[in-house]
Amino acid sequence: MDQNDTPIIVYTTWPDISSAKRIAGEIVGMRLAACVNITPGMISVYRWQGQQETSEEVVLIIKTRAAQLESVVSEVEARHPYDTPAILSWPATGGSAAYADWIAQMTSSPGN
Repeated sequence: MDQNDTPIIVYTTWPDISSAKRIAGEIVGMRLAACVNITPGMISVYRWQGQQETSEEVVLIIKTRAAQLESVVSEVEARHPYDTPAILSWPATGGSAAYADWIAQMTSSPGN
């Protein structure tokens, strides 16, 4: 498998289910992700601007490949309502080779 086709996971949080569904649909529609899992109901406790905060958020788990990471991050940042959105990524190692191939196929230009 080519290094650019290595599957990666991108984790991000959103303030509500509506905005999470919208960005997930946009990212999949642009072929930047093969799949986005949306998990509502997460509670986040964090420090922001000198204060401890608690808020409900929605988790997005974005399944893509290494070649698309920069574009995924850029699109999430451009659409996100937070000043500093949580966006983290890591390589997906092991697992199903067929699923990794599917991710590569779904995030490549049509006809490639």
